[in-house]
Amino acid sequence: MNDILKYFPDLTPEQIAQFEKLEALYKDWNSKINVISRKDIDELYTKHVLHSLGIAKVQKFNPGAKIMDVGTGGGFPAVPLAILFPETNFYAIDIIAKKIKVVNEVIAGLGLTNIKAEQKRAETVEEQFDFIISRAVTNMPDFVKWIRHRTKKDNNHELLNGILYLKGGDLTEELKDYPRATLYDLTDYFDNEFFETKKVVHMPLKYKGV
Repeated sequence: MNDILKYFPDLTPEQIAQFEKLEALYKDWNSKINVISRKDIDELYTKHVLHSLGIAKVQKFNPGAKIMDVGTGGGFPAVPLAILFPETNFYAIDIIAKKIKVVNEVIAGLGLTNIKAEQKRAETVEEQFDFIISRAVTNMPDFVKWIRHRTKKDNNHELLNGILYLKGGDLTEELKDYPRATLYDLTDYFDNEFFETKKVVHMPLKYKGV
């Protein structure tokens, strides 16, 4: 929790309380339905919460913006970002029902009203979004296929509408066919050694309609 306050010092008392509740909520639900590895649950705030918030260091989301989290798992990155941006609308999807159950229980436990979670495949979503976010659910070519035609036409942020993807390691080969992709090293924002190879990939996607 100290790291959250260190890197995001302008949180409201309500946001601080919500972030503080995350540990107990996830430990409780993780003991019933395993969505976070047991070795990671003790480092929840660094490896999951702060990692998710790395997206916010690259792009702050505007009030009223629509963001879809594909393959949300236990609710990352959508849940921490929904706390940080209470006036932004988040839609978290995953194909595994038990993971969505945990996400919905966490949402209810935090009292969040700006995020919805459903068991769904990205290819079946018909809405359009300012950004599609995710945390390394698959390789970029497959991810692009899943979410094509899901970006809104009008750009209202500093970055162009498209993908904001949390990834680690050497992405040269994976991104060779995407010259418009920009990599942001999370070590530029966080000094914890966990982030040494971690990046946010921004890739603008042209609006093509549905």
